[in-house]
Amino acid sequence: MSRPLAGIRVLDLTNVLAGPFACYQLAVMGAEVVKVEVPGTGDLARQLGADPELNRKLMGVSFLAQNAGKRSVTVNLKSAAGKEVFRRLVATADVVVENFRPGVMDRLGLGYGELCRLKPDIVYCAISGFGMDGPLRDNPAYDQIVQGLSGVMSVTGTPETAPLRVGYPVSDTMGGITAAFAIAAALVQKERTGKGERIDVSMLEATLVAMGWAVSNWLIAGVRPMPMGNENATAAPSGAFRTGGGLLNIAANKQEQFEALCRLVGRPELAVDPRFAGREDRKRHRFELRAALEEALAARSAAQWAPDLNAAGIPAGEVLDVPEVLGHPQVVERGLVRRFAEVPGVGRDISVVRAGFRLAGGDPVPDRPPPPLGIDNDAILAELGYDETAVEELRRERAI
Repeated sequence: MSRPLAGIRVLDLTNVLAGPFACYQLAVMGAEVVKVEVPGTGDLARQLGADPELNRKLMGVSFLAQNAGKRSVTVNLKSAAGKEVFRRLVATADVVVENFRPGVMDRLGLGYGELCRLKPDIVYCAISGFGMDGPLRDNPAYDQIVQGLSGVMSVTGTPETAPLRVGYPVSDTMGGITAAFAIAAALVQKERTGKGERIDVSMLEATLVAMGWAVSNWLIAGVRPMPMGNENATAAPSGAFRTGGGLLNIAANKQEQFEALCRLVGRPELAVDPRFAGREDRKRHRFELRAALEEALAARSAAQWAPDLNAAGIPAGEVLDVPEVLGHPQVVERGLVRRFAEVPGVGRDISVVRAGFRLAGGDPVPDRPPPPLGIDNDAILAELGYDETAVEELRRERAI
């Protein structure tokens, strides 16, 4: 298969989610990602997840989800010998990714300026909660903190329940995908100009950019976005509707879709009702319209309604939980899930999701399971020119 980032070496110094997720995207695209971890404990995500036994083994589910396709080496960046190991690694690398608080790498003597001296064309990506400058730069940041500060929580839920956290770490994820995109762009620039780049990713800014209309409604129209639950601020009927069995998402955002919906559910008179005839009319009377549609939809289940609505050109879909969607024929047929057998350090099979896109030249997938802590120490140190005696000395010094 075609692997667009084959031949690119990435040093992944990151922890938990945003950084590891960014580097995972690079790994599935063919980059050689070397995870540089703290000796003894490694990435904090190794101790996180829903399986306590795996947490004890330092192979927590949170780690397994974001680190397939990577190699692992342990390096003590606070020791002189460990810093020398890292400097040798940098000399072989194309990209360095870190998500320490701003200034940590500089205090270690391994900041962007020093790494440029070692490798002038290095692409250096720093991921943090708020960016390298500004009044919040030094604040610690987890996903929920950023969700709250970004306004995401203010528009999540209903007027009665908001503010609510989104049910998955959306700010970490957006920070990671933003970093992966920026790194890929910087590598294209490097190929064209021979110059590296310093990338400063703010999770707060990445989240705001991803909020789309919620931000634009305020910036452009001066309208403060409000929580609307499953309703759509831009159209009606558009949201999650009760049926005779389960919830059904319907997005009849166009006039012809609304009219087709009314016919299909056996309520054609709704299309000519003055309360619902025009787009703005429907938005003003959205809850009256919802009540009428749900009365009609009660005749069948969501699973029964969805195919008929879609066949009529009305966007619709069941509201599924995670196990249901992972078992859905659409997801199964496209091979989103990659299975690894008898993973070292885990002792059983595991499954992870690959990239959220496919390529004509071959689907991007991780080529190896997530690594046990330091599993590649000997191999990588040998590549850097350390012989067995030198490696043992590094171990005695606790540099690795």
